Amino acid sequence: MTDSYTPPKVWTWEPGNGGQFANINRPIAGATHDKDLPVGEHPLQLYSLGTPNGVKVTVMLEELLALGHEGAEYDAWLIKINEGEQFGSGFVAANPNSKIPAMVDHSTKTPTRVFESGSILLYLADKFGAFLPEDPAKRTEALNWLFWQVGATPYLGGGFGHFYAYAPEKMQYPIDRFAMEVKRQLDLLDRQLADNAFIAGDDYTIADMAIWPWYGALVKGKVYEAAEFLDAGSYKNVHRWTDEIAAREPVKRGRRVNRAFGPEESQLPERHSAADFDAKPVEKAAS
Repeated sequence: MTDSYTPPKVWTWEPGNGGQFANINRPIAGATHDKDLPVGEHPLQLYSLGTPNGVKVTVMLEELLALGHEGAEYDAWLIKINEGEQFGSGFVAANPNSKIPAMVDHSTKTPTRVFESGSILLYLADKFGAFLPEDPAKRTEALNWLFWQVGATPYLGGGFGHFYAYAPEKMQYPIDRFAMEVKRQLDLLDRQLADNAFIAGDDYTIADMAIWPWYGALVKGKVYEAAEFLDAGSYKNVHRWTDEIAAREPVKRGRRVNRAFGPEESQLPERHSAADFDAKPVEKAAS
């Protein structure tokens, strides 16, 4: 155990107080600089990054386009969160919480801002009548799991992921505490998927799109390099579900959008048309 910490009566912020993202974390909201957001030609304007929360939305948009919903055409603009672009005045106007993803729908009489990834998924599902069952009981079950992800994943990302992968030093207590919770979540998903093809039943829904980028990536060792530590291979049903979703063509496209890291062939920092997926890396960089 590390030396014990006695909290002061009133906490004060020490900028750069450790951790991988210390340079962009701060205890106040609002813009730090003036910068307008770009606007492309499509109805939907997405401002994001290819993290799990960003992938939720780009997968949904690509799935909608694959179904023939032309109104789901979108421009996806890269937001470099490590450089603080989420604190620009334009982004803060789209999402006062300064987190990716944020979306603006220009097809409405007055442009509609939508922020928080779960809210964007629900907005798109309702707008296009897709990936959310009409039957009230089935719809509710899908929403149960959508909101489960919204509530549960901070224990994975902000809890386990932070202390296991990003904190300035390894501390046993928080790692043990959050590893226990993440393994409980994986066991829950594994049990749910033992009797169901998808998270909420027989239908592929926005619940799957919300959960897969986080927990699918976790069991495959694509986030935090923690699959072995968590014995992720033991969750066989989660692996089966993860592989089936990963094989979908819209998912393959969606996971590339706003990705500016990893192997070059996996990256598509910005997306403005379907043709962008076929462009050579040098062409994408020059566009």
